[in-house]
Amino acid sequence: MQKLDSSMMDFEERLEIDDFESEVMERIYSKPLLIKRVNTTSQIAIVGANVCPVESLDYEVPENELVNEDWRSRRTVQIFQYILLKWAFALIIGLSTGLVGIFNNIAVENIAGFKLLLTTELMLKHKYYKAFAAYAGCNLGLATSAAALCAFIAPAAAGSGIPEVKAYLNGVDAYSILAPSTLFVKIFGSIFGVAAGFVVGKEGPMVHTGSCIASLIGQGGSRKYHLTWRWLRYFKNDRDRRDLITCGAAAGVAAAFRAPVGGVLFALEEAASWWRSALLWRTFFTTAVVAIVLRGFIQLCSTGTCGLFGQGGLIMYDISAAKVVYSTPDILAVILLGVIGGILGSLYNYLVDKVLRTYSIINERGAAVKILLVIMISLLTSICSYGLPWLATCIPCPADASTSCPNTDVSGNYKSFQCPPGHYNDLASLFLNTNDDAIRNLLSTNTVKEFHISSLFIFFVAVYCLGIITYGIAIPSGLFIPVILAGSCYGRLVGRLFEPISELDVGLFSLLGAASFLGGTMRMTVSLCVILLELTNDLLMLPLVMLVLLISKTMGDMFNKGVYDQIVKLKGLPYMEAHPEPYMKHLIARDVVTGPLITFSGVEKVGNILHALKNTGHNGFPVIDEPPFSDAPELCGLVLRSKLLVLLKGKAFSKDMVLAGNKVLSKISELDFAKAGSGKGLKLEDLDIQEEEWDMYVDLHPIANTSPYTVVETMSLAKAAVLFRELGLRHMCVVPKSQGRPPIVGILTRHDFQPEHILGLYPHIRFQQ
Repeated sequence: MQKLDSSMMDFEERLEIDDFESEVMERIYSKPLLIKRVNTTSQIAIVGANVCPVESLDYEVPENELVNEDWRSRRTVQIFQYILLKWAFALIIGLSTGLVGIFNNIAVENIAGFKLLLTTELMLKHKYYKAFAAYAGCNLGLATSAAALCAFIAPAAAGSGIPEVKAYLNGVDAYSILAPSTLFVKIFGSIFGVAAGFVVGKEGPMVHTGSCIASLIGQGGSRKYHLTWRWLRYFKNDRDRRDLITCGAAAGVAAAFRAPVGGVLFALEEAASWWRSALLWRTFFTTAVVAIVLRGFIQLCSTGTCGLFGQGGLIMYDISAAKVVYSTPDILAVILLGVIGGILGSLYNYLVDKVLRTYSIINERGAAVKILLVIMISLLTSICSYGLPWLATCIPCPADASTSCPNTDVSGNYKSFQCPPGHYNDLASLFLNTNDDAIRNLLSTNTVKEFHISSLFIFFVAVYCLGIITYGIAIPSGLFIPVILAGSCYGRLVGRLFEPISELDVGLFSLLGAASFLGGTMRMTVSLCVILLELTNDLLMLPLVMLVLLISKTMGDMFNKGVYDQIVKLKGLPYMEAHPEPYMKHLIARDVVTGPLITFSGVEKVGNILHALKNTGHNGFPVIDEPPFSDAPELCGLVLRSKLLVLLKGKAFSKDMVLAGNKVLSKISELDFAKAGSGKGLKLEDLDIQEEEWDMYVDLHPIANTSPYTVVETMSLAKAAVLFRELGLRHMCVVPKSQGRPPIVGILTRHDFQPEHILGLYPHIRFQQ
């Protein structure tokens, strides 16, 4: 082993941050960023945020003797099987995600429907206190069940899961985010949470659900739960799993919104950090399967065989009946919608960030406190949903109502609540409905006077605030529906205000308001545009939706980042941004390399390898050939910790320092290096190396990646960051520019590109655009 760059100052000393530096960093990132760097390749922790130790994923396909031999030995039938399995898995992911989406919707509609029917029946009998007790009691029981699942079985299932999926596809392997237990809690916790009346959606968790299904299939099942299939060993690598999880994320969006094209674009624009044309075709095929499954079950349930499951079960807000005619005042109103939507969206993101920071401190106190917090938010939501409609006045039923007024079934535009016959309560029609049905009521066309302006304002303020304080509690919760709900209410409110001079229907204003709010919070454009058009079945609204999305995103970007990007940062996940920070242009790769660097010889002593694995947390080690194996020291490749453990377990040792490639290949095959399921990989404690074997030698050439990605030490750090992200790397070797020096200067990992690390090294750096 060699230790290079010994002149570097001690690593912990270089990361000490004084009071002035902390103040600078807090001003820039709005949170404490004191870093405790555990090691240069595997872990990072940020004080003051809810973080977990994370590993990076090996998306790079290594080139070594073992891999080459494996591909040479494969027959045509095996290659065909490998390609066929990719498409078969895409089919299975689409079928499974579609079925889960149907199950979620049927369960929510029937559970929430029973609760609302019971409340309505008691209201009709003028038993108002019993109605509230029944309504709040059902909500409380469902909310507690969802919180208990999250707190005791899978804490990683809380939230929407989209930030975690984004981080995984970026190369971050956070603990248990795609585990089978997370999938179980995500499905049932989401059902209970949405049915409990929280201002959350089941659509965001569907993205996480689809990704969990894809991960479970890609790793051949679960060893922990004794559900494994050995014939799926072809996909025991991070690269193929990444492609499958990308398909799963797209399938989740397609199942949630009945938007297959929008699902593909969501995965391309928001989720995936790496894309190629072959993946586009498989993702499109997966979402098409989801659409077919949903369509089949819609026809089946239309016969009344799914209980209370009706139009509200699967989102479809058909506004195509409205006449799309707009003039100059309407364009000005749309621009105003975009501007205000961007401002409200950025404020929403800011407040969500503050609430999440507060909840992270509260949730650290244990499972009981998590459940107690959920109970408090549930009671507050029930009080608002049942109490605020009492502030509204009863409205006479319209003479030309296309549906019964007032209605006493589960959903509908005209809720009776406390009103006399022939009247309805417009606020109750929004609060005492599922979130999907409330959005449908707000998007209803040709119903200009259905909701009072005061009722729309009360509902908007309530939903806006409840959505902020609800996200972050220990239940699976999506952000899409709360944002669409608040945005459509805000849009309809603006439509009512512009009614004297506008030609657009108020239902179309609701759609544009939802688009503006989505653009202001999510900061997506193309995928949101297509999802909304697929939801509403009105292609004529395309120009206005595009305009409002562009304006709201631009306005929002002036204040802060998108909500998912903020949550990724808050969770402490070392996410690689698409665009490097401006100050990276003023640094070079050598400036952030830290040491000491541990390297191995091409033929290394077993004891040296064990010592390095035991005393460091590094996951990548450069392999350097020296005489007599080369004329001068040269970089032979890079070997991973996981591969070293497998090699040592195989005990392909020799007493002499000689090349033993064929001997290694005869004892170990490529399948031995297949990645196991989450947390099931080989550990150092699993090795049984005798003391006399410590002085023996092992040839690292067969398992070393002989063509690692390298950059010269003088390369701009910004350019290196772009290469690192675009290529999906875990390690980037930094080589010297001049000859006569050791063949490698150091290794860059994703943590070396994080602002916290760079600012810890150079706290006084000037931030120039």
